[in-house]
Amino acid sequence: MGVVDKIRLVQGDITEMDVDAVVNAANNDLVLGAGVAGAIRRKGGDTIQRECNEIGRIPVGTAAITGGGNLKARWVIHAASMELGGSTTASALRGSTELSLHLARQKNLKTIAFPAIGAGIGGFPTRECAEIMLRAAMEHFRQPTSLETVYFVLYDKAAFDVFQSAWEKIRAELRG
Repeated sequence: MGVVDKIRLVQGDITEMDVDAVVNAANNDLVLGAGVAGAIRRKGGDTIQRECNEIGRIPVGTAAITGGGNLKARWVIHAASMELGGSTTASALRGSTELSLHLARQKNLKTIAFPAIGAGIGGFPTRECAEIMLRAAMEHFRQPTSLETVYFVLYDKAAFDVFQSAWEKIRAELRG
């Protein structure tokens, strides 16, 4: 199975994904407020926020991992792409995506699902988000990893279409 077969795009609700880990579009205070984080807290329960509180503040551009609470996913990886109330940068998005993949490998996970980190509340352009995250996933598969499938779960059709277009462009570049 080639790298392109290991990356899948899905339109849907990330909190419903039956994967080893879902990724939370987090702030560095790990406060599960609105957007993806709020949805994870509502479906996953307060235990996820309590575990985040125990971890405390993490640097922007990094990630932390907690249990999945009541979610189908066993783990939640919190990709901190911005400060609370701030906005996402390309560097923070790249770093938090790469570290999320690294944490999944450390936990020997097989499947992980990402939202469009920073493209909602973080105000980051969806097209650039798609390119950064898809390329980070491809790079991750160029090294030994436990991961078999990386899902990008986009809540609305507009975001899904942007990711689909970016993925088609990247795949065309690979074909040369």
